[in-house]
Amino acid sequence: MKISLVNASPNTGFDERERRKSIASFPPLGILYLASVLKETGIEVSVLDQPAEGLTMGETVNWVEKEDPDILGFSTFSSSGRTAAAISHEVKEKNPNVIILFGNYYATFNAERIFKKYPSSVDVTVRGEGENTIIELVDCFDNRGNLKEVHGITFKDGEKIVSTPDRPLIKDLDSIPFPDRRLIDAEYHCDIAGANVAPKKFTSIVSSRGCVYKCRFCSCTRFARNMWRPRSVENVLEELCFLAGEGYEQFIFTDDSFTLNQKRVIKLCRAIKKEKIDMDWICEGRVDNCSYEMLREIAKAGCKVLYFGIESANQRILDYYNKQTTPQQSEAAVKSARKAQIDIVVGSFIVGAPNETREEIQNTIDFARRISIDIPQFNILGVYPGTDLWNEFEVAGLLDGGEYWETGIAVSEICPTAVPLAEIKRMIHDAFYGFVRRPSFILGQVARTLKSSYRMRVLMDNLSQIGEIREGIRAVA
Repeated sequence: MKISLVNASPNTGFDERERRKSIASFPPLGILYLASVLKETGIEVSVLDQPAEGLTMGETVNWVEKEDPDILGFSTFSSSGRTAAAISHEVKEKNPNVIILFGNYYATFNAERIFKKYPSSVDVTVRGEGENTIIELVDCFDNRGNLKEVHGITFKDGEKIVSTPDRPLIKDLDSIPFPDRRLIDAEYHCDIAGANVAPKKFTSIVSSRGCVYKCRFCSCTRFARNMWRPRSVENVLEELCFLAGEGYEQFIFTDDSFTLNQKRVIKLCRAIKKEKIDMDWICEGRVDNCSYEMLREIAKAGCKVLYFGIESANQRILDYYNKQTTPQQSEAAVKSARKAQIDIVVGSFIVGAPNETREEIQNTIDFARRISIDIPQFNILGVYPGTDLWNEFEVAGLLDGGEYWETGIAVSEICPTAVPLAEIKRMIHDAFYGFVRRPSFILGQVARTLKSSYRMRVLMDNLSQIGEIREGIRAVA
């Protein structure tokens, strides 16, 4: 059998008349892992990253038609599920015999809804991890097997929607072949506020899966069943050496909990130094898992950008999110990152909780100004299928799941006690511009850039894109 896998473009702003190439996306590792597993078993496979290629829906349908696969799979999120459904509908119109699979978060948490809305466009949804599932599915379709024997899927049997038992998570991540990045001919970059912070050959890598925390706004907890599974340091190092040999110079760890085991991170960083892997990299970290020792090791191993999920300056709101951190830990983590000489420190914040007051939102904005971060990212709290907040709002009667399951919705649009959405947007806009226009901030950024060859290189690379950066800043604000 021949299989084609597609990473669909975002639903919003999709203009069939215009090619829109993304310059701020990472390689779709999920389907690249699937492709590697399929290739290892001798199956012919092709991959398309629609946003990276900038293809319209019509061009994507034409690509599928030329590939002429027996099975077409889509990696789907709330941001791209409707695009995938529209493409699959057009594909089915041209070739009713092609078998269409939906996977990833959108498919996992909306399996039955997908079949009710798109009964003729999707044949099977794959829930959770897909590496073992897709091999069994291919064998099942190839040999006319019984879909009910394949765990981790949902499908239609006549008029009945059938969900098989969940598939166990893969325990030994080292057993999965590396994602085959050669299957996609696209250029990727890491974008912050419109500026490309990874101007050299860039990719992403995942060194672990899952998360043990239970933040109420995050769907990772349910997707990974509140478990964290690391790859061995040796296995990660082997992939990094391979990437360096392929000419990659920069990468980002896309782990949900990269710094969970600090001893493992330190071991990996020391191994990177020992192997003399000269690559710049980016990662995220929790403010309660960031000792100075670990931060210093990641800096010496090439980490240039560190994201902290700070979320709020108000303990009451942090407790509501079940973040299990404190503002004091956030402030200390940023100080440690500065002392460890991380080049760029990004702080991510979430505002707009149901009972969060204007004063509390302003307190978070003031906190972002006070601590020594380079870039603040202000996000408005939203609810999506798979999160605790989604379930709680449905039970409380504040959320119509049948209306918002494909897109999610901002809490401030459905909760009468929240600060109105338009007001929050104004506060965020003013906060961002107020942050970057402060004389003290500008002088501090100049001083740090003069001391950092990495920051200087990023600055020079982006000077030719000032107009695009300004648009990116507006989008963030």
